[in-house]
Amino acid sequence: MNLKMHEFWFIIGSQDLYGAETLKQVAAHGKIMADALDTDPLIPGKIVLKPTAISPAAIRGLFEEAAAAPLCAGIITWMHTFSPSKMWIQGLAMNKKPVLHLHTQFNRDIPWSTIDMDFMNLNQSAHGDREHGHIYARMGLPRKVVAGFWENPEVRRRIGVWMRAAAARLEGIIHPAVRFGDNMREVAVTEGDKVEAQVQFGWQVNTWGIGGLAGLYRSISDAEAASLVQEYEEKYDVSAEAREGGVSRNAVLEQAKIELALKKLLRHENACAFTTTFQDLHGLPQLPALAVQRLMEQGYGFGAEGDWKQAMLVHAAKVMAEGLSGGVSFIEDYTYHFEPGKEAALGAHMIEVCPSIAEKKPLLEVHPLSIGGKADPARLVFNAAPGPAVLATLIDLGGRFRMILNDVEALKIEQAMPALPVARVLWKPFPCLESAAESWILAGGAHHSVYAAALTAEYFIDWAEMMRIECVHIHKETKPERLRDELRWAEAYWSRYGRV
Repeated sequence: MNLKMHEFWFIIGSQDLYGAETLKQVAAHGKIMADALDTDPLIPGKIVLKPTAISPAAIRGLFEEAAAAPLCAGIITWMHTFSPSKMWIQGLAMNKKPVLHLHTQFNRDIPWSTIDMDFMNLNQSAHGDREHGHIYARMGLPRKVVAGFWENPEVRRRIGVWMRAAAARLEGIIHPAVRFGDNMREVAVTEGDKVEAQVQFGWQVNTWGIGGLAGLYRSISDAEAASLVQEYEEKYDVSAEAREGGVSRNAVLEQAKIELALKKLLRHENACAFTTTFQDLHGLPQLPALAVQRLMEQGYGFGAEGDWKQAMLVHAAKVMAEGLSGGVSFIEDYTYHFEPGKEAALGAHMIEVCPSIAEKKPLLEVHPLSIGGKADPARLVFNAAPGPAVLATLIDLGGRFRMILNDVEALKIEQAMPALPVARVLWKPFPCLESAAESWILAGGAHHSVYAAALTAEYFIDWAEMMRIECVHIHKETKPERLRDELRWAEAYWSRYGRV
């Protein structure tokens, strides 16, 4: 993924009352700022400076142009001078792109000894941006507001976070999700309204028969599989049984064929995410395991048991995390550790966990899987790297969607688990295990989630704001009894404003 392919239009507001000389200075300042932002590593997208917006017709034209521009992922607005906000109403009313309102000014300091009214008229974003911000509030429009001097690294970092969320939004619109089979039978939380998801998020989520994938699997030659296994051996530690001549070698070759078949189909459909279910594996010898781990590592979203909501959320997180240290994976809460003072949760998902979160080089092994009724699947076994992370899940409440986040700290796993040959993460949720679990359950959180060591809650909050969905953030200060009331109060707002 190349985030620089995504354009972010920088629209500077002013008006024609100040005269040609002032507008020339506004344009010159805008170019300096745009060029500096575009070359800063903290800014992942491409900054595109547009002509200064000084009239209703010009503003409307810019937003019309942005709507038709496929590479435009978002719009940054800044009022260098006073720009009457009634001029912006038509443009903002038709806008479909995420907006970041940058509240800054070109100069950092007040020039105390020389300041005059010409300087004041030119550098008046202190009240120009207040006028601009008012119209968003009046129209009830979502946006991110970033205030501070434009050269400040923290200001640029926050712009970068928003850009990554906007890129993830656009990628989700461009690329569909592929569901192999349906959801796991009788499970509620993996279900959802796919039509409403397309209305709300722009996601295309459709089903492909497992037979089509099985046919592609059968078309992969032994030589193609053997070539991919050589890549496995270079990248991962391989158990003796899984090496050339080992008793489990064939299981590894089968996963290689599944990976190649999956990738061929996903590329053909221009898809960014996929789901599987162990209740529908007709024509495949194994549950896709190593194949799923590998494709997630390459940036695809994944959801087990047909969980297309988390599959698309995994992909969104992958886009947001592009180029950042850490990793992103599909995960599931499995079991708890209630030792006083060391409370923690152990997360895994049978075998489909992305190696991008691994602490050390993963070990490729083959073991039985006591579900699904298929042959023993090859998989990567590892412990996740310790450090801060966030859990994110997306649920369908029937009439609207809700995102739930929980700040966590991944712990170093000190104890060996030789009888559990899966990838796993041990984390301490904040504020504590009991309060975090109570809060998650009160909010209706799923057992499936996205584990993101490369991201913080801020990325997901920005993404949720763009999507106009509720976001519940469980953190160090969260109290379940307070959250219960906040969820009830939120019902009044989201029942009215919960759809685009």
